[in-house]
Amino acid sequence: MKQYFLFAVCCATPWMARAVDDTTLLAPVVVTATRTPEPESETLASVSVIDREEIERRQLRSVPDALRGLPGVTVISNGGAGQPSAILLRGTDSDQTLVLIDGVKVGSATIGATPLEHLPIEQIERIEVVRGPRSSLYGSEAIGGVIQIFTKRGGGELQPRFSAGGGSFGTWNVAGGVSGGGDKAWFNLGADFQQTNGFNACDGQPAPFAGCGVYQPDRDGYRNTGGSARAGYRFSDAAEIGVHYLGSSDRTDFDGGPFSGNSSRAEQQVYGVDVTLEPLDIWTILLAAGRSQDRYRAYYQGDFLDRFNTERDLASLQTNLAVTPAQLLTFGADYYNDKVDSTVDYTTDTRDNTGVFGQYQGSAGAGDLKLSLRHDDNQQFGGYTTGNAAVGYGLDGGQRLFVSYGTAFKAPTFNDLYYPFFGNPDLDPEQSRSIELGVSAPIPGGELSLNIYQTDIDDLIAFDSFTAIVANIDSAQIRGLEATASTAWHDWQIGTTLTLLDPENRSDGPDGGNLLPRRPEQTFQLTLDRSFERWSAGATLFVAGRSFDDLANDVRLDAYTLLGLRTEYAVTPAIRLQGRIENLFDDDYQTAAFYNQPGRAFYVTVRYEP
Repeated sequence: MKQYFLFAVCCATPWMARAVDDTTLLAPVVVTATRTPEPESETLASVSVIDREEIERRQLRSVPDALRGLPGVTVISNGGAGQPSAILLRGTDSDQTLVLIDGVKVGSATIGATPLEHLPIEQIERIEVVRGPRSSLYGSEAIGGVIQIFTKRGGGELQPRFSAGGGSFGTWNVAGGVSGGGDKAWFNLGADFQQTNGFNACDGQPAPFAGCGVYQPDRDGYRNTGGSARAGYRFSDAAEIGVHYLGSSDRTDFDGGPFSGNSSRAEQQVYGVDVTLEPLDIWTILLAAGRSQDRYRAYYQGDFLDRFNTERDLASLQTNLAVTPAQLLTFGADYYNDKVDSTVDYTTDTRDNTGVFGQYQGSAGAGDLKLSLRHDDNQQFGGYTTGNAAVGYGLDGGQRLFVSYGTAFKAPTFNDLYYPFFGNPDLDPEQSRSIELGVSAPIPGGELSLNIYQTDIDDLIAFDSFTAIVANIDSAQIRGLEATASTAWHDWQIGTTLTLLDPENRSDGPDGGNLLPRRPEQTFQLTLDRSFERWSAGATLFVAGRSFDDLANDVRLDAYTLLGLRTEYAVTPAIRLQGRIENLFDDDYQTAAFYNQPGRAFYVTVRYEP
């Protein structure tokens, strides 16, 4: 099968995006947890949703910025804007989280992570975060969970938009777009540009090696150009087609040497096509194909050093059959192909994976049941079967309980296996088992939820930032508690999240019993928002407990507290002025040893959208 013409069959996810757009105004709907649309309140999983209204209300400036503070989410940054960021779900590694954009699997096949810091947040309509294993629906990488990003869709009357802003560290940005389409068609076009002079990203030490391994007290600037396009047409109630694109191109300066470089050029592109067919009212067929590209070039003092390019192709088919109004059967197949093109000589530079899956969702009275099973045939590692089972029950007072159990796996990355003087071709895939208990209940003006879980991972692949060695830890056990509450009180909108984490290394070696690196044991976030006619104001308080930067737990990262303030004024119904202060108390903190974080910063934005 030729990679460029990969088209077969499903992935429900692009169609899922249509389902979200069509129903969000009626009721909160999520699609990532089951690959089918369902009310958020009925999902037997831990799910968080960040929509466009929240992105603009909180004046969020990047995808990592949006994810910070969500329950079970740890954000690690190697400096300021554009510097590498890692997102850890429930204490798992960043490459153990599957990232999708409009249903297409994205990220680098060499390092295994997705450069979320480069994705243009102005082109994003919605982010869904599902915590807990989802390999039974998506295959490899979904040990910690799934993050799915939906781009703006458009539709309806012609609608232009524009924004511009700037602030600390010589930062400025501009974005614009237009959407429309009418009743049967939809389209959205958007573009944006941002640039910052930045600050010194790393206070590394050449000897002994620490952090970035060099001392370069300079500003590490960043610039990014992004764009998106999405369009589709509904021929009838039984057939529609859609296409989508999201891309970014960036230049990043960082602190490094003649082997790693000290600047980079990178591009990310994601595009795909999806078809939805409904031969019968109870039967839906979803077909999709897509490609994601991650291209990275490293330079030192302007001279080219290395190239790392990844192409990931997807083709999938999914069919949903409503056996009864309360029972839904789903069957599907996915095909993935990863290909690496690099100046580094990898022993193997391509591999594919074919997965077939099935799911049952049913309810009877106050009870719900969800079962899913998947088998993946990986070209390098053979067959892996994963499953998930969840049972929920609703009480008369509106309280809801669920318990779930799931297994997952993750194939090692090309770097893990083959990178010269670094990789280990004898590494085994990581495998996990997770159990979770969740409860939610209505409270005056809002809702309260509590989730506790335990994840056991065998053959965990971990990276020690000080020894630069990839190692198979025999096992790790991660226990956690997540609590969220949201309510309205005297015209205030209040939201809180609390995460307690115990990420324990269970290996038999000298590091057994230690905490896994860079996972704070406690995080807490409080958000407050209120509107005063044309004015609105808000605040976000974020607190993270201590953690350690290495497997030996010798290098401690101190706890820190961040307070941000924001305000907005509606000059007219179409023009809004926004202002934001970050890190009000100028706290000096690090999420990775020797890598600096921004101090107190100010930003202003003007938005126009009639």
